[in-house]
Amino acid sequence: MQPHYLTKIFKVSSKYLEKCFTPDELVDFKDICYKTIPNTDRHRVVQSFNHLYYETIRARFQSQHPYNVELDKFLAEPESNLKILWGDCLRYLRNMKSESVQLMITSPPYYNARDYSQWDSLDGFLEDMDFIIQECYRVLDNHRVFVFNVGDIFDNDRKYTRSNWGKRRIPLGAYFTVMFEKAGFTFVDDFIWDKGEVQSQRHKNGDSPYPLYQYPINCYEHIFVFQKHRLDNTMYPCPICGCLKVNGNAYSGVGIKSWECKNFECMERSAGNRGKRFSARTKIMNELKSSENLVNNELLKQWRRDIVSFPPVIKINSSGKNVLGHDAPFPRQIPYYSTKVFSGVGEVVLDPFAGSFTTPIEATELKRVGIGIELHRNPNRDILINKLGVTSDIFHTEFSELEKVHE
Repeated sequence: MQPHYLTKIFKVSSKYLEKCFTPDELVDFKDICYKTIPNTDRHRVVQSFNHLYYETIRARFQSQHPYNVELDKFLAEPESNLKILWGDCLRYLRNMKSESVQLMITSPPYYNARDYSQWDSLDGFLEDMDFIIQECYRVLDNHRVFVFNVGDIFDNDRKYTRSNWGKRRIPLGAYFTVMFEKAGFTFVDDFIWDKGEVQSQRHKNGDSPYPLYQYPINCYEHIFVFQKHRLDNTMYPCPICGCLKVNGNAYSGVGIKSWECKNFECMERSAGNRGKRFSARTKIMNELKSSENLVNNELLKQWRRDIVSFPPVIKINSSGKNVLGHDAPFPRQIPYYSTKVFSGVGEVVLDPFAGSFTTPIEATELKRVGIGIELHRNPNRDILINKLGVTSDIFHTEFSELEKVHE
């Protein structure tokens, strides 16, 4: 049998590995590599080594933030890919592992637009949302996407008065964009969701066809796409030869550190004898290139332009009953497109404001792990979830010790 290719990786990478690991960590890492990576062909050894290396670096990063072990076990158990969490999403997020979710999709409370979400003022609402978005940034995996649906509303911001004259159009989309960028996210796209002819009280001066009387009906919402690019200067191995004999190669984008292989025995060299150039982000993108993750052309055509049209969800039946148990259900088109385009089979998709749980259910049907957090437990939603054979759980009693860390 040929000598284990791992031996060559460690020999070429020795001084670079010593920069990344303490002596004890390096001994442990070598031990697990030799125990778990079979002595097969070079390509498989490189793949396995890279996977173990990335997971080791990830685990070390995750250890910097405390998390709830019982919650983590619940989210990782394989019996069901649909995970229902009842309670405060900030509380759950603060107790989740860092960078443990590959995609987030949600639509937040629209300030005081619904009876179930009420704040004393717009400032209080934005402050609460700011804390949540900061935690979402920590929990979302690096170089991954957050799809955020929000619409502007007509309401009183309660900054100056609570009377009727204080009502105005509140640009929630603008406020949230600033919060996301402040938290570290990068703005990527804004799909305008044209909802068609919707019910609205804003177009109430139609009988006064004179200047300063006219306002349009608010018939659209934003579907924002944000990406997380936490700057990570960790050395990563070449995807071709597996060695860590690499040099920094500037940046391929804001927060995206790239590398160039300097192992002259690497199997891939350019005509000018340059080594393979790569980043942690390109590794993710290449791993998602498989037949099971192929996105069909029809879906891409539907979302080819940044203005998309589909009606809101009909929640009231002919008898006047709310069949979904939620006042503002999420249209399935948004999580379906987002899950297909921004995640792969087996990855984790989280909705921190799950509502009627459309996002986690859609993610589960697309063979992902779907997690939904919802503050208000509703019997109608329990019935829908139970039909899917899912056992929901509550972890409030598990949080008391960890929450002290964050106070």
